[in-house]
Amino acid sequence: MSPNSFEQWRRDVVAQVEQGLDQCLPSIDHVPTVLHEAMHYATKSPGKRIRSLIVCACADLFGSNIERAIHSAISIELVHTYSLVHDDLPCMDNDDLRRGQPTVHVAFDEATAMLVGDALQPLAFNVLATQPINISHEVRVRQIHLLSEAAGTQGMVGGQAIDLAQIGLKMSQSELELMHSKKTGALFLASAEIGALCGLEYEESYREPLRSCARHIGLGFQVVDDILDASSPTEVLGKSAGKDLRDNKPTYVTSFGLARAKEMAAELEERTEESLMCLPRSGGYLSDIAKLVFNRVS
Repeated sequence: MSPNSFEQWRRDVVAQVEQGLDQCLPSIDHVPTVLHEAMHYATKSPGKRIRSLIVCACADLFGSNIERAIHSAISIELVHTYSLVHDDLPCMDNDDLRRGQPTVHVAFDEATAMLVGDALQPLAFNVLATQPINISHEVRVRQIHLLSEAAGTQGMVGGQAIDLAQIGLKMSQSELELMHSKKTGALFLASAEIGALCGLEYEESYREPLRSCARHIGLGFQVVDDILDASSPTEVLGKSAGKDLRDNKPTYVTSFGLARAKEMAAELEERTEESLMCLPRSGGYLSDIAKLVFNRVS
């Protein structure tokens, strides 16, 4: 895949996701207006849309276009955004900067931020259930099941609970990987499988290599995130740099050092490439997304 064709495809996906988010969110002219305004604020803040890209890349890999996968991508984005809004709260990670702008509880207030997350989560499942395209009820139910598992106690929320409980404690590599396979990796896995289910040519024989690839990309995303938190300035990151160290949180860098964390990222990138080779077209756009994840600077 040439860099130019991937970049054009990436821009197309992001543009359609942004448009779709705007269409599915309640109008800020409707009561309760402040809550709706805050939902738009949280969801439309500039992000990489990596998870949305994974959804659409996996749909493309198995013979579908962006339009067939876009509602699935939007649902993933809504769940991801809700998790960020709640994670940023003072009772959680207590962050005041996200994607280069004040977090929702800073721009509005804590109660509104709680309600934003509470509203975005069910909206995500509504979008999946009512997507106006020819996707069977059986596939929709599977997609809803995958997303609900990824967002629950065996996935994202469970990972956050472990993260909060481990502040100030030491964690082994396997313990860190388990935590991040839930907190970060679960939604990457769901993105890949939900996207693949949009594909007209998807076969179950591809499920394991696809999951392996998504698992490595998700874990790699977290390792790189830890590296950047320790080595990049706030103005580049778009969020508070060095916060993990100040908060005494166990990360790949605080636990094993910057050099070893970089080695881990390289190892995960190599494993990702091996998994991609087991997929059609060596992973197609998914291969480009992996490069984006492992080589990002913010």
